[in-house]
Amino acid sequence: MRFLFFFSVFILTFSAKSQAVSGTVNGANGKPLSDVLIRNLIFKTHAHTDINGKFTLEETKIGDSLQISEQGFITQKIKLLSNENLSIQLEEKPFLLEEVTITNNLKYLNTISKIDLEIQPVSNSQDLLRKVPGLFIGQHAGGGKAEQIFLRGFDCDHGTDINVTVDGMPVNMVSHAHGQGYADLHFVIPETVDNIDFDKGSYFADKGDFTTAGYVGFNTKNALQNSSLSFEGGQFDTFRTVALFNLLNKENQSAYFAGEYMMTDGYFDASQNFNRINLFGKYAAKMNNGDKLTIAVSHFKSQWDASGQIPDRAVNDGTISHYGAIDPNEGGNTGRTNFNLQYDAKIDENTHIKNTAYLSKYDFELYSNFTFFLNDPVNGDQIKQKENRAIVGFQSEYNEKLSEKWLFKLGAGLRNDNNKDVELSHTLNRKTVLEYLSLGTVNQTNLFTYSSLDFTSGKWLINGGLRLDYFKFGYEDQLASTYTNQTQTKAIVSPKLNFLYTQNDKLQYFLKLGKGFHSNDTRVVVAQKGEKILPETYGADLGINWKPFPRMIINSAIWYLYLAQEFVYVGDEAVVEPSGKTERKGFDFGFRYQLTNWLFWNTDYTYTHARSIDESKGNDYLPLAPVHTLMNGFSVKDLKGFSGSLRTRFLGDRPANEDNSVVAKGYCITDFSVNYQIKKVSIGVNIDNIFNTKWKETQFLTESRLANETDPVEEIHFTAGTPFNARLILKYSW
Repeated sequence: MRFLFFFSVFILTFSAKSQAVSGTVNGANGKPLSDVLIRNLIFKTHAHTDINGKFTLEETKIGDSLQISEQGFITQKIKLLSNENLSIQLEEKPFLLEEVTITNNLKYLNTISKIDLEIQPVSNSQDLLRKVPGLFIGQHAGGGKAEQIFLRGFDCDHGTDINVTVDGMPVNMVSHAHGQGYADLHFVIPETVDNIDFDKGSYFADKGDFTTAGYVGFNTKNALQNSSLSFEGGQFDTFRTVALFNLLNKENQSAYFAGEYMMTDGYFDASQNFNRINLFGKYAAKMNNGDKLTIAVSHFKSQWDASGQIPDRAVNDGTISHYGAIDPNEGGNTGRTNFNLQYDAKIDENTHIKNTAYLSKYDFELYSNFTFFLNDPVNGDQIKQKENRAIVGFQSEYNEKLSEKWLFKLGAGLRNDNNKDVELSHTLNRKTVLEYLSLGTVNQTNLFTYSSLDFTSGKWLINGGLRLDYFKFGYEDQLASTYTNQTQTKAIVSPKLNFLYTQNDKLQYFLKLGKGFHSNDTRVVVAQKGEKILPETYGADLGINWKPFPRMIINSAIWYLYLAQEFVYVGDEAVVEPSGKTERKGFDFGFRYQLTNWLFWNTDYTYTHARSIDESKGNDYLPLAPVHTLMNGFSVKDLKGFSGSLRTRFLGDRPANEDNSVVAKGYCITDFSVNYQIKKVSIGVNIDNIFNTKWKETQFLTESRLANETDPVEEIHFTAGTPFNARLILKYSW
């Protein structure tokens, strides 16, 4: 009898410990909250909610104490009274950095982006990219052209070495009229962005083309807390208005509409005549079976004039001012219409499938003059770059939690770009085509599949992944005397391997290893007959995430990146330029500190050593590769109705040519913003460059000839950065 008694107690105890509890966590508005941490305070087990707010916590029995916590919400502690499905609601609260914990998450930089968005909300489309630590941008065409991007020692041009997406839809344009990977993010209304997913390097199997220096994924809000209408006005005849209308906000459905209009003459001597309109609508629904559907539609149109890049000599001799122009007829127009569908299907508690499908219609027309009268002393060197493109694609990803230790992902997708009448021509006054330099139709398809496996054991997380990309490039040369449609195919395999060791909720070490690539322009592919046209990269990151004090977070890494031989298509000249092997190595450092409940300090510093491997020492510099970058800021959040920030960004001197005999001068710019909220009304002031520093936002070493010159001159050509620029913002919410 005694044996049977103890055996029964053992069985009951084992059964109790092997129980699990499931539930859902929602916000105060009834919307599900993802990535909420649920901890069993007795057995120290934990779980996170999925995209539908659902969770399953193992080894939990009646009577256990649970803690539910999420950044920006009041932490709850509950005692489990039954094993029925739990329904938990979290209330929002003032942001406290001490509640941010270090967890087994390979993409810990996403936590940093959450912090930055919480204390420094974006106010324009340029701020979106600047949320990536160490990423710098430069605008050099009147505000309508995509920004030039610098990251990890790369002059990414307009996106060649950084993968950019919005709601899973690619932003980068392959075989673009102006440059490979061209990423124009201006179709995004900043106020609609909910979170930013980013990381540096090419360490994740679900990220493919252009993921060299890193990737950035913007995700828009599924629902609005309220409706709002804002007006912004300031110097240089600048006006912007944004309307956000909450159309539907039920427990399982939401819908909203957002509209933006902006116009400005700009700070240049020649008026920029810039205007842009953005329209965006999104519907989200949660099914009774846990499936989730979102549909988004957007339309964007922009046109502008530009002063273009100007030579140092014309400013130094007084021919033009720092904000002047040699050819004020530059500029262009562009537009994009998108349809995006996302469907997350729940198979069971441990399995779901994420699906994304998209359709984009895109047009682009740009007029530039980089060399003035170098090639045509009579008519000038103005060029037109134009295209008309349709993009269709989809991606599906199967996720299954095989056990507490194993997580499996399998994905596949397709992207097709049909780019008609891709043109480069020599023009006069934006009207007359003097000569077609290049004209053709590009049809490019990328098929891909990938898989990854996460293994978690104790303090370790090991992630392995493998990606396969297949490309078919097609180009019809419309300038050829006879019909010709050249095609090439190419495939590339990209393995990944990552290690994460979480010593505790305050200290974490990581080692990331991966192979990546970026595709080359189709015109390069056919010109090179398919040889060396998917240049691969090999990279490694070794670093830590550390919370030395409750309200301080430090993240740092040393890294290395090798880039193989590639051929570059220069869209401004319709020529192919070879470049050899390169290597980059550096150090990243990030610091976040909450001094008080309302005062925050953030700093990001990067150092990069970038060199060409094939060239001799002293002639191996990579032009325009950043060496030192620093971003530093102080932010106030919710201090008796006041919020604001003081932010400084520093870009050091960098080589402008291969032997570093010409230097692109760095800059240090400080911006300021303040906002006061009283009930439903807020009033704010944004000031760019509060010290009115005269600086060069973009710089290039270019050979050019002015109208009165007999011989060409090679020197720095630049676009001036904004002077002191103040804007007043009024906003009403209901």
